[in-house]
Amino acid sequence: SPNSITLTYDLLKWAIPTLKKFPRDQRFLLGDRIENHILDVLELLVHANYSRDKLGYLRKANLKIELLRFLWRLSLDLKYLNTRRYEFVSKKLNDIGRLVGGWIKQQKAKNEKIR
Repeated sequence: SPNSITLTYDLLKWAIPTLKKFPRDQRFLLGDRIENHILDVLELLVHANYSRDKLGYLRKANLKIELLRFLWRLSLDLKYLNTRRYEFVSKKLNDIGRLVGGWIKQQKAKNEKIR
């Protein structure tokens, strides 16, 4: 849904300055990985929005969202992120994940009707 695209864009806008605060060595490893995964999710959701076959893009986006949950948790455990920021990003990822999950269900139902 376009809503999940907006939320992902907002997450990226928030994450970029947040990731800049990571220790220098981790900024390039973990920080870049997180930023790239968020960009990938955004790209996949835009593709899904304009594609006839949305399900493939949505499933890939869903997997990336799950990976992001682990990467952000690792950032918290390594103390690169405080609890408040972690709770914020977790809520955003849950919101995005819920919307993408709903979009997947909707597409599956549509595919069932076609058959």
